[in-house]
Order: sequence, then structure tokens, then C-alpha cells
Amino acid sequence: MITLPKYHGETAVFGLGRSGLSVVRALVAAGNRVSAWDQNGDQRAEAEKAGAQIRDLETEFGAPARLVLSPGVPLTHPQPHAVVKAARAADVPVLGDVELFAAAVCNMAEHPKIVAVTGTNGKSTTSALIAHLLATRGAAVRLGGNIGHAVLDLDMPAQGAPTVYVLELSSYQIDLVETLTPDVAVLTNLSPDHLDRHGDMAGYVAAKSRLFDMLAPHATAVIGCDDAESRIIADALHASGQQVCRIAASGDADICWRDGALVAGKDVLANLEYAPALRGAHNGQNAAAATAVLGALGHGMKDLQQALEDFPGLAHRLQPVGNYKNLIFVNDSKATNAEATRQALAAYENIYWIVGGRAKDNGLLGLDAFYKNVRAAFLIGEAAAQFKSLLEGHFVCHISGTLDKAVYDAANHARADAAKRDVTGSPAQAAVLLSPACASFDQFPDFEARGDAFCAAIAKWQSEQTSAYEGAPC
Repeated sequence: MITLPKYHGETAVFGLGRSGLSVVRALVAAGNRVSAWDQNGDQRAEAEKAGAQIRDLETEFGAPARLVLSPGVPLTHPQPHAVVKAARAADVPVLGDVELFAAAVCNMAEHPKIVAVTGTNGKSTTSALIAHLLATRGAAVRLGGNIGHAVLDLDMPAQGAPTVYVLELSSYQIDLVETLTPDVAVLTNLSPDHLDRHGDMAGYVAAKSRLFDMLAPHATAVIGCDDAESRIIADALHASGQQVCRIAASGDADICWRDGALVAGKDVLANLEYAPALRGAHNGQNAAAATAVLGALGHGMKDLQQALEDFPGLAHRLQPVGNYKNLIFVNDSKATNAEATRQALAAYENIYWIVGGRAKDNGLLGLDAFYKNVRAAFLIGEAAAQFKSLLEGHFVCHISGTLDKAVYDAANHARADAAKRDVTGSPAQAAVLLSPACASFDQFPDFEARGDAFCAAIAKWQSEQTSAYEGAPC
């Protein structure tokens, strides 16, 4: 747990999810007086057990010295939450758990290095890969924020070893930070997302850009320059005198992915064709970002091959989860928007695509260039009918409705197609790909639950194939 200072007055904590409860525990451990509230009774009970006073902050805001807000609570759009309005009316500062972490770092005897990673897509894989590569270089790594552990649940710096905190930060978290000064800040890419929480694309870009406004002069900004918005940020930072390392999966950059390899100038740093968890151009960009962070922190960027090959990847992100003969099953449940799904469709051929859920504003925008890789689509959730009307004419479309039925429909269709092709020779590898381009909330509580359900349906289907084979006459 991060050791926090003892603050004057009362600290109010609103929202008692993973990060909110970690805030309560850390504040109480430091001897602070804490009031807390959440609509969920079980969460309130956990906070009370941890030592917080329970008070309905929506109806009885009181006079706290500060408000620590869960990143899931609307700060500005579509309108500020009632508790935010109350705080502003009382001139009470509103902050998040990452800001408390930033204050704690200032009190540490030896300041650790901090790497902050944000972006629309790829930030979790990039954060995990940075942590993996730093560990191979002997650093004591603390990985958290929007991935894994809440930031205040991370361990304090190690004794006798250089410590690096690798923090994945969402735009919601950045909105609640004022004084974090990363040694390296990474922006993977930008595409429309969370526009309901930021008003429009300009508001979303501004939220992400705030991370770079906090950089110290000695810090390095690592910017993915495959999209126009990110290039503008990189150019502005460079013009201001900030150290910038540009990365890309297409075109030239300081470090780029080219023909399956990581390249810096004329030097080939590693061949990603042999790194199974880093398949596709988007993972080339993620690997370029992680490599740039190594360089920015003073580590060599050579001899990366084995470390990249050993990287296990993350669940629900282009994760191979099963094989049946020449059929691979790929769990990409984290692809909750079209941009993420675009990367998945580019990474495979002969795709039997499971797509749908609760559609976002950009729907399937920009995916048509990759439809040549798709053999059939199996549509689920609220978006099924809408997506069928968009996809018909490009390939065969089936409305499966539920995910378990879609797995069976897609796997059986792929198996039948393979049997037809096998008449003239061995069939090419095919992929049953869950890459929904949608939120999960119509049928599942989150993308993790959706991915787990996909894996369970695959296991059941594979078991049935094995049983059928074993029971067949010789």
C-alpha cells in the first residue's frame, strides 16, 4: 500500500469501487478522517469495515476539506454529478486517487521513476509490456492504475533496487490529476471514444493532452503518430522544447514497426514475427512504445528479442484461447470500438467474426477495408440487426443473438467450410474471432465477463467435438 500523508480536516470519498475502497484504506491507514458513500450497500459496508464514516454525500455533503472522486462519476459531461456540484459550490477541491499518489511520491525518501501510459487503444498491452521489459532489465516494477491494482494498492518503492511505477491512465483519471510529473508519458493513439463523458472529440483529446501539460522539462513524451490528433500533440510538444520520441506502425518515426520488425533508424531491434502475443501492426506500435520507454529511462534498446517473445500478452486482447485442427479461437473481447476491431481484422485471414453488443457512436466506421479477411459474421446483442444491414453484401451474415450460440454457429460454419476446402488439399488456418466493436453492457457486466463466456463456450464446443470423435465407429 502507498503511504499517504495525514491531511488536515475530513476527506470525503465518493464512489467505492476498486479505486475508491483503496483510497479509503490508504487514508485511514495514514490516520486520516474519512467519510464515504456509494449507492451500493455492500461497498459501503466494506468502507465502514475499513474505518470510514458512512454519510450520504449526495444529500449531506457536509464540510470536507477535499473530495476524492471515483473516475467513473461524471465530472463535466453530460453534466457534473450532484456531489461534484456540491463540492464546487463549497470551494472544495475535487481529485482522484492518482493525485493522492502524486502527493505521496513527493514525500518519498527516494523518488521512484514514473511512466504514465494513456491512449484510446493499446494502453493496457503497452503498460504490461513496459513492465515486462523493465523487469528483464532488473528494475523493481509496480504496475497499476487502470490495469490490475488500483494505484494506492501498489507497494512502496523497493529497497536497494531502482523502482519504476508504470501507470495506465484513462481520460477519466487524468481529469482528476493536477500534479503528477511522469518521467515518461506515453500516448498510444487517439480515436473517438467516451465522447459522452467529454462532450466531443476535442474535449476527449484535451483530456488526454493534460497528461503532457504536467511533464517536467527533463521528461520524455512517447507519442504514437499514426493518427492526425496524436501527431498534432507531438508537434506541439516538440515545438515547446519537450523531448519527444515518435513511434509508429506505419510510416517513418524514431521507432517504428516495419514488415514485422521493430526498427530504429537503420537498426532492426527485434523481429515480432516470433512474438505470438504481439501479432499485428497495432502490437508493433505497442512494442515500439515500450522500447522507447526503455531508451528514455536509460536502458539499452538492443537484445530485446527473447523478452518480446516471452511476453505472455493480456487476457481478452487478441488472445488465442483454443485450437481445433486448423481452427484457432481468438478472444478480443476488449475491442469495444471500431478502431480496436480494425486491428483484429487486420491481424488474421479467413475470419469467422463474432460482432455486436451495445453499439458506440462510430459503429463499424472504417472497417470495410478489412472485410476481405472475413468469411462470415455472427451477430450478437442489441446491435445485431443494425450491423446485419451494414454488413450484408460483403459476406454471409447470421444473427446468432447470444454469444454461446454465436460460438457454435461460427465454429460449425468454419468446420464445414474447412471440410469443403480439404477436398483439394489442406485447408488454410481459419479464426473464430470475438472482436465485438461494441460495449458489453447489453448482455454482460463488462468485457472480461464477455471474454470469459466466450472461452467457456469454446471449451464446451471443443469437448463435444472430442466426445463425438471418440464415440465414432472405427
